[in-house]
Amino acid sequence: WQASMKLGSLSYIPCNRLPVQLMSQVRVYTSNGQKKDLGSEDTSRSAREETLHKVETGRQDTTNAGQKQSSLKQPIQVKVKAVLKKREYGPKYTQNNFITGVRAINEFCLKSSDLDQLRKIKRRSPHDDTETFTVYLRSDVEAKSLEVWGSPEALARERKRRKEAEIKYRENLFRNQRLLWEYKEFFGNTKPRSGTATMFFKGPGKVVMVAICINGLNFFFKLLAWVYTGSASMFSEAIHSLADTCNQALLALGISQSARTPDPSHPYGFTNMRYIASLISGVGIFMMGAGLSWYHGIIGLLHPHPIESLLWAYCILAGSLVSEGATLLVAINEIRRSARAKGLSFYQYVVQSRDPSTNVVLLEDAAAVLSVAVAATCMGLTSLTGNPYYDSVGSLGVGTLLGTVSAFLIYTNTEALLGRSIEPEQLQRLTELLESDPVVRAIHDVKATDMGMSKVRFKAEVDFDGRVVTRSYLEKQDIEQLLQEIQQVKTLEELEAFMLKHGENIIDTLGAEVDRLEKDLKQRNPDVRHVDLEIL
Repeated sequence: WQASMKLGSLSYIPCNRLPVQLMSQVRVYTSNGQKKDLGSEDTSRSAREETLHKVETGRQDTTNAGQKQSSLKQPIQVKVKAVLKKREYGPKYTQNNFITGVRAINEFCLKSSDLDQLRKIKRRSPHDDTETFTVYLRSDVEAKSLEVWGSPEALARERKRRKEAEIKYRENLFRNQRLLWEYKEFFGNTKPRSGTATMFFKGPGKVVMVAICINGLNFFFKLLAWVYTGSASMFSEAIHSLADTCNQALLALGISQSARTPDPSHPYGFTNMRYIASLISGVGIFMMGAGLSWYHGIIGLLHPHPIESLLWAYCILAGSLVSEGATLLVAINEIRRSARAKGLSFYQYVVQSRDPSTNVVLLEDAAAVLSVAVAATCMGLTSLTGNPYYDSVGSLGVGTLLGTVSAFLIYTNTEALLGRSIEPEQLQRLTELLESDPVVRAIHDVKATDMGMSKVRFKAEVDFDGRVVTRSYLEKQDIEQLLQEIQQVKTLEELEAFMLKHGENIIDTLGAEVDRLEKDLKQRNPDVRHVDLEIL
């Protein structure tokens, strides 16, 4: 076959069964009705036909001449390939994007009455509280802004003027807020108690406030005992109570700041302020509590001096033991209640730092009770033996205990601020909930981050089943009317318009399915506050 075939022409093959002819003509039809020949040129085609005629006349005496002539009289087969013309999307096409009324008023300096004359389009809302909302064509809004302001230069000047007015307004607002604060400080604040203030009368806020009051009193009495006795262990205890009081005041500040509502600069809120305050508290315990205790203990070992009567010191230590123990019980009861609500054990709740403020109070008070026992033991040995070295060793022991607590607080709060993952069991439940939905074919790259204070951010890449999404769209349509639209399609332009119309509607259906999945995840898992589903 290859030996008998020549380029650009047709050669006769001596076979009485299989006539061969070469045809390579392809016509391509585009969406604008044009056609283009992709085969050989007319001249080459006429040359092949002339050669074919000569071959026929020279071989008329053969027995299969009639069969060859009948085969050559058959019509030429044409392969038709219809393709859609590629569209170039430029800036002119993107002007058809939608814009909300708020953005139109703010960005193009328009009034709400200016938008009444524009075309209004109902679109699917991305918010849970509304099903649809009104948008406008960006091109219409731009044309309206030029009609109102006359020129792009005038619009730019108005934008600049409004920006300067906004900056001035914010400055005046800050000044007025400061004056109002000074007025309240001078005359007293008679406003009802706010929601932030009520946080300190229940839960972790209550624990912190009780600890501040008790540790403040303990610091005052321990300081008097140290001044009277000169004991190094009593000095360490006074410094310990002072550090606890300052750190718990810092925790109260973190609790109040964490209750602030999210703003554009901090869209996920200020929940981590509790962890930041607890981290600073741990650093403060290490530097102020452990550092000064070690320093005073080392000085006592290097330069020992006799100790006065320790009777008052024992009395103050006993009172401190009772008060610190009461605060410790309050913290333990609060953690048990919170751990029971989360379905965790007491140890898991503390190690995972679910509530950093209560954890700090718990560990500080536990260290305080142990340090009181250590200080009392070392002071007793000093009283019995008359050797002041035991008192200095007690100061070093208290410092070591405080250093251990501070290291644990720094570690747990750092882990929380870095964004650790949630428990594998909880992540598995979220994954199974997504995979059990018919619209989901598979999920990939699943991440669930604990944002602190029982707030979880969930992210996953979802492979949606296009057939289920399309069927969901068709279930909401009139099938007979849709069939009539299909039957009315006769040209490529009508086919393109039909596909674009229903393709956009199917994309909207896919968006609605994403909203439904996010809502289901939040309803079945109250800890999940933010859901990000990416479509593969």
